[in-house]
Amino acid sequence: MTDSHPNHNDPSLATEADAPEDAGEGEDVKLRSRDQRLALQGEPKCVICGRYGEYICDETDDDVCSLECKQALLCRIAKSLAPFGSLLPPEKIPIADECFYVSDADNKSGTAPMASDLRTKLDIHVKGDVVAPVLSFSACNLPDKLLHNIEAAGYYMPTPVQMQAIPAALTGKNVLVLANTGSGKSASFLIPIVSRCVIHRRQYVSEKKPLVMVLTPTRELCIQVEEHAKMLGKGLPFKTALVVGGEAMAGQLYRIQQGVELIVGTPGRLVDLLMKHEIDLDDVMTFVVDEVDCMLQRGFRDQVMKIYRALSQPQVLMYSATMSNDLEKMINTLAKGTVVISVGEPNRANKAVKQLAIWVESKQKKQKLFDILATKKHFKPPVVVYVGSRLGADLLANAITVATGIKAVSIHGEKSMKERREIMQSFCMGEVPVVVATGVLGRGIDLLGVRQVIVFDMPNSIKEYVHQIGRASRMGEEGEGIVFVNEENKNVFADLIDVLKSGGAAVPRELANSRYTTGFFSGGKASKKRKNTR
Repeated sequence: MTDSHPNHNDPSLATEADAPEDAGEGEDVKLRSRDQRLALQGEPKCVICGRYGEYICDETDDDVCSLECKQALLCRIAKSLAPFGSLLPPEKIPIADECFYVSDADNKSGTAPMASDLRTKLDIHVKGDVVAPVLSFSACNLPDKLLHNIEAAGYYMPTPVQMQAIPAALTGKNVLVLANTGSGKSASFLIPIVSRCVIHRRQYVSEKKPLVMVLTPTRELCIQVEEHAKMLGKGLPFKTALVVGGEAMAGQLYRIQQGVELIVGTPGRLVDLLMKHEIDLDDVMTFVVDEVDCMLQRGFRDQVMKIYRALSQPQVLMYSATMSNDLEKMINTLAKGTVVISVGEPNRANKAVKQLAIWVESKQKKQKLFDILATKKHFKPPVVVYVGSRLGADLLANAITVATGIKAVSIHGEKSMKERREIMQSFCMGEVPVVVATGVLGRGIDLLGVRQVIVFDMPNSIKEYVHQIGRASRMGEEGEGIVFVNEENKNVFADLIDVLKSGGAAVPRELANSRYTTGFFSGGKASKKRKNTR
């Protein structure tokens, strides 16, 4: 593979094994797609993932972003040329390979594990009448073009949550999915959505009313979900509309009126749209609530219910990384007969994230942060620093830049949509190494390349903490989550200790010995801790 933009005159490289040991430093060839930046306007794009096509594949003369995408391209070509399904290189399992559909009742050949065995191995837990998991995307009977788009998006094998959630959603049943941040939940609802919409449009070619509505709590997450949906629906009868605040309502309404299959939006703007304009939602067959624990517990709840009541008994798909028993009961009133799928242990931190809790008094937190950012051993950019307020985000970002010389910017709900998009683009492209954020980046956002998160202000809910440090790991990649804690966070001490211990992290001596956690270690679990009577 040769570099083309600029030309580094590197020799042809066919596999990762051929790459130099110090790949990733200086001007070496990118190994993974996720290490490559986004393409700017007018720049070449990778034929596999669409990122910056920095290199040219010697064998095909196509633009690619990394060795990973070069191999994907060569695998695709080899498959199209291979006679009678000859075996492809063993490093990747292409999504279109023949694969079996796992069934509890049909295991006579002995070639496929039973569904229960597979779920056990993958730590998948189910409640309700759930179809068996699949081992490949092609086993889901998806349209050929969608399979091609899935491969082009870089998905070679479904993740555990996708193995179970995709076939479950395709049945048309109501589904609640609980899985770690970065486990592939968005694709697990977008893939069946695209498939069902395409099949529906082929059967019914009448007026194109919306077929699916997806709700998320933030504009950033809406943008991400819609972009992902457009990538999966490319070349198919599948159009999308983004309905969020910060942009003109007229343009969003016009887009819907022209005919779309999917609407992605935030609850507030969608309620405004429903109240002020006539939109025919009679054909909506699937209603998705992402980050459902957040959406039904906060001020969003009434708005979500208004939207739901405007629909005509759609399939309801709900997704989150955290859940409570009370919320699960509430969900059953929203969508009766809901199938529950969980991967791993809900409400636990992603095991791929190494947690480091540091006891530091409030007045010393800034200096501790500066020390981390100023030390090469500890600073691992790009970094997201979470704070508790919008003003705090602005002040801290400015302080980081002044004190350390490291460029830092803030992002929060008071910034315009244009500002937030520009900030995220600069951050994802590596132009800004540190972003100081409020909870607006705490949920669902796919922060590619981020492997370090610093929780400067511990949130009041342990669930928010779990979501925040989860930004440091995408699709199982290892990351680091640093959290500053002191007695101002006493209301979450017991839960924090529980999460730290479950992740194998050390508990600071001050935290373990605090009077607010007395009895926790002797009791063994947070649920048995002695209440403080002070």
